[in-house]
Amino acid sequence: MLLRLLADLALITSGAALVLKDSVGKLPALGWNSWNAYHCDITEDQFLTAAHKFIELGLKDAGYEYVNIDDCWSDKDNRDESTSRLLPNLTRFPDGIKGTADKVHELGLKIGIYSSAGTQTCAGYPASIGYESIDAATWAEWGIDYLKYDNCNVPSNWTDSCKDCVPDSMHRDDLVNGTCTNTDGLCPPGYDFSTSNTAERFRIMRDALIAQNRTILYSLCEWGDAGVQTWGNTTGSSWRMSGDIDATWKSVLAYLNQNSFYLNYVDFWGHSDPDMLEVGNGLTIQEARTHFALWAAMKSPLLIGTDLATLDQDNVDVLKNKYLLAFNQDEVYGKPATPYKWGTNPDWTFNASFPAEYWSGASSNGTLVLLFNPFEDTRTKTASFAEVPRLEGGVKYRATDIWTGKDLGCVDGLQAAVEGHDTAGWLVGEECEASTFVSEV
Repeated sequence: MLLRLLADLALITSGAALVLKDSVGKLPALGWNSWNAYHCDITEDQFLTAAHKFIELGLKDAGYEYVNIDDCWSDKDNRDESTSRLLPNLTRFPDGIKGTADKVHELGLKIGIYSSAGTQTCAGYPASIGYESIDAATWAEWGIDYLKYDNCNVPSNWTDSCKDCVPDSMHRDDLVNGTCTNTDGLCPPGYDFSTSNTAERFRIMRDALIAQNRTILYSLCEWGDAGVQTWGNTTGSSWRMSGDIDATWKSVLAYLNQNSFYLNYVDFWGHSDPDMLEVGNGLTIQEARTHFALWAAMKSPLLIGTDLATLDQDNVDVLKNKYLLAFNQDEVYGKPATPYKWGTNPDWTFNASFPAEYWSGASSNGTLVLLFNPFEDTRTKTASFAEVPRLEGGVKYRATDIWTGKDLGCVDGLQAAVEGHDTAGWLVGEECEASTFVSEV
């Protein structure tokens, strides 16, 4: 087993990324997670309903594939006395997790599970520290395809001697422009977080998963506390860069702002994760469009976090936007869209209320351009091609509106009246000949 593990590690961790078989984890994960919709109040029926809704709503055809069980799925009090294996809660999952997995697989979908790199999960259920090999083997036997691995209830012998500054202004009051003013307990400049106990806790589970005869996507829910951006790509396919999002516009803005500063770490096989989607959970349709568009553009995992049985068609249409999904899942371009200027604030300003507003990124279908309006009222937003990377001023390009699908013809710039909290977007394609130029958008 050790020789096989070493051989697999030599193959899988070549370069600076965790590379899994069958291209698992090369692109951001597309799926659904139970937590935002149900928290601990879960049953097998909810996951089977979500799986069937993937098909009925066209989400499966759009590329969504993971149906993920979050916390509270196991027996809360015990592991198996003889094998130390985790035990499914048979009241919630009468046929066990394997039974649920088989039913999800029969629909042509994949299934995910949840645990924590501590003694208990965040909801107080048995977790995996010290049992990594047993748990990984159990999940592989059950047919699990995805692991979300959380960071709760870390024992004292596994805590770190110092901490990173996580610039999340929603939850901290010791920040000035994204910089920690309270330096108590912070690691010194240049500290190598890959040597931290936190990094090692998550690597142990990585190695346990690699040792199985089943490919399991590994999603780190580390919260960004131990410089995960610097070591997450060698450890998992995605890594949470923050705490938990909630279904408020303020939360969406804060996580968009924070993640915008981490995008140089993102490429094929590694994705910075600003948490699950809140589309369908009370955001306005304008806010939902911004939330989805920027998460897709940042090449974040797109995990739906709402009750699909009650989701209205407008929000379904947002989640199925073919232009944004194609950008997120591009097989040729792994890098995300990034801000080319901030807008309301000077460039590189950390501001959770007014994140970067002007974005672009390369794709197989052209350059994606997004103009975000953080204000409550409608504002006119303009994209000058002279400012957009990969485009040139004074040159005409064919453009397509990503929300309507309308071909705008050949234009020398883009302008739109963008409603409050909304985002306008276009794919800018081939350069046009002068005779086909349209002077107004």
